[in-house]
Amino acid sequence: MSKKYYLRSTEWFGKDDKMGFVHRSWLRNQGHPDQMFRGKPVIGICNTWSDLTPCNGHLREFAEIVKRGVYEAGGFPLEFPVMSLGETIMKPTTMLWRNLASMDTEESIRANPLDGIVLLTGCDKTTPSVIMGAASVNLPTIVVPGGPMLNGKFRGKDIGSGTFTWQLSEGLKSGTLSTDDLIEAEVCMSRSAGHCMTMGTASTMATMVEALGLTLPGASAIPAVDSRKKVMAHLSGNRIVEMVKENLRMSDILTKEAFENAIKVNSAVGGSTNLIIHMIAIARRIGVKLELDDFDKLGSDMPLLLNLMPSGKYLMEDFFYAGGLPVIIDQIREMLHVNAMTVNGKTIGENNKDVPCYNHDVIAPLDKPLKEKAGIAVLKGNLCKNGSVIKPSATSGELLKHRGRAVVFETIEDYHARIDDPDLDIDENCIMVLKGVGPVGYPGMPEVGNMELPEKLIKKGITDMVRISDGRMSGTAYGTVVLHVSPESSIGGTLAFVQNGDIIELDVEKRLLHLDVTEEELEKRRLEWLPPEPPADRGYVKMFAEHVQQAENGCDFDFLVGGSGSEVSREPH
Repeated sequence: MSKKYYLRSTEWFGKDDKMGFVHRSWLRNQGHPDQMFRGKPVIGICNTWSDLTPCNGHLREFAEIVKRGVYEAGGFPLEFPVMSLGETIMKPTTMLWRNLASMDTEESIRANPLDGIVLLTGCDKTTPSVIMGAASVNLPTIVVPGGPMLNGKFRGKDIGSGTFTWQLSEGLKSGTLSTDDLIEAEVCMSRSAGHCMTMGTASTMATMVEALGLTLPGASAIPAVDSRKKVMAHLSGNRIVEMVKENLRMSDILTKEAFENAIKVNSAVGGSTNLIIHMIAIARRIGVKLELDDFDKLGSDMPLLLNLMPSGKYLMEDFFYAGGLPVIIDQIREMLHVNAMTVNGKTIGENNKDVPCYNHDVIAPLDKPLKEKAGIAVLKGNLCKNGSVIKPSATSGELLKHRGRAVVFETIEDYHARIDDPDLDIDENCIMVLKGVGPVGYPGMPEVGNMELPEKLIKKGITDMVRISDGRMSGTAYGTVVLHVSPESSIGGTLAFVQNGDIIELDVEKRLLHLDVTEEELEKRRLEWLPPEPPADRGYVKMFAEHVQQAENGCDFDFLVGGSGSEVSREPH
């Protein structure tokens, strides 16, 4: 046992005075015996379960499995809920609520007698939000990812959640699919518990949490309904008790080297662009300097090894059967910081050594990658002075260098009203520009950047166009889509001044996004521009709009960067 071993919970339960009586007595109404309050590590199980978060609907059962592991290891498990974020249900976007959920997590941990934390995660924003909150307290912490759904099955073929949704929408417009087809596919796609089984944001974040070292090895790809996921939850309950005794904290694991590893792994698996925003926010909570340019510098030359939708053809279930993330990590180990520590007390190199691959069509060998260079490209230029991003592996390559005429949509409502108008002046060489969907403008930066193409062009057989916005896109989506333009249009970024007919140049190889308008003309437009009305005059949304940072800074609140630690010195009575 470490000499530094100290139970924070003794400040609540270890005193034989009035406050010790208060803290212990009321908890006894749940039937806890005396020994639970005497020297046992108290483990908080942070549960993002909700009936309104379909991806996390099985986590109530998983909390009980984690508890078994904690009890077995000699700990005292106490489950607590935090705000849950259902990507497919909540309006206007779960990204609006990510910071609120992180605050809920942070303050729930700090205010309670907890020595170690188990984070139960799943849907897109539930993972980064609870990690951000836990990082600001910095206790021993382990993550149990909820796992992906089983492969969707539709008319003899595998279909992937999200990715098939965009294909379905295009099929309805082109007339190749009917509304009856839609209903049948709706039933077939989501056929088990778990999150999206494509390499969308949920799978990306689970993968990245494993790459960061916050899960037990191999945890991220196991399907939600596979019994081995339950074993992983049980073992995580065992391990968190040991982590408390070893005083192995988040700051010991979330080092700069760990974040650099995760960036490279994300490129190798074809992960979501949403990772950038969440990783920067997490890094700045734990005190690690991580910049937007790091994602290009470290990840853009990495090979794509995983043949998974939307960048490939397989799904997460297939990835698990092929060997899962340990295979990827082992194959690129020469490119990683193999000495980075993980939650099981071993390095990432020790955990992922000599791992066999069982299907090289799913996980390509390093000497025969699916693409030589994948990852995420960071673009700069007068249209995005603070940066923007594009995922080359999800694009049609011929558009990565393109000049075109801008067709501008001032708001998402404007886009929906006009996109399928047969009189819309647009062709396949144009560049679609959407404003007002950034962190402040929407508010919350929704996943609308992968704008659907005009119906008249889809019927011509057009499948891709250059699209530019200050919003995000789902990790399950695809196309030549420029995202996260910063500064955003609603605060006076150059995007706000783009007009119909302007010529825009995209050159991914040169990392350039340029609006072909003179500085004099831009200054004239800037002086004529009127900022939009604030999105709200009260409550959380008002606070969000006033304090949210731009995409390159992780969209965290300016006052939440860093942490407050775990000490609470004042008693309630």
